[in-house]
Amino acid sequence: MAQRLVLRRLLSLIPRTPHAPPLPHGRAFGTSRGCRSTFNVQDGSDFQDRVVNSPKPVVVDFHAQWCGPCKILGPRLEKMVAKQEGKVLMAKVDIDDHTDLAIEYEVSAVPTVLAMKNGDVVDKFVGIKDEDQLEAFLKKLIGA
Repeated sequence: MAQRLVLRRLLSLIPRTPHAPPLPHGRAFGTSRGCRSTFNVQDGSDFQDRVVNSPKPVVVDFHAQWCGPCKILGPRLEKMVAKQEGKVLMAKVDIDDHTDLAIEYEVSAVPTVLAMKNGDVVDKFVGIKDEDQLEAFLKKLIGA
C-alpha cells in the first residue's frame, strides 16, 4: 500500500502537458529503410534475395569476429558505402557462420571484399585498403 502511494506521488510530479518534449533516453537511432545501406546476411536465401537479386550494386564483406584486419576494414568500408547515399549496398558475411557462402565465392582469406552487380562478381580485393582505394573501388562499381 505504501509503495502505491509513493508511486502515485512520483507520477504526479511528471508534467502532463500534451506537447511536453520527450525525455532523453540515451542513444538515439534511426530505423528508416533509407539508412540501412549495410546489413548482415542471415542465411543462403537471404544472400540470394538481398545480394544476388539486388537491383543495386552490392559490396560483400566476408569477415570473421577473430580477424584483426576485418575489424579495421569493416567500419572504414561501411563509412565509404554510407557516403554513396544509397547508390550501393553493403552485405556483411561472417565466414564462421556462413562457411557455405565463403566456399561458394572462393574466399580463402579474410577480409575478402567482392563487388557484385546483377548477381555477378565484377571486382574483388583481399586485405585492408585505405579510404582513397575504397572510394576508387566503389566508384568503379557504381560507374561514376
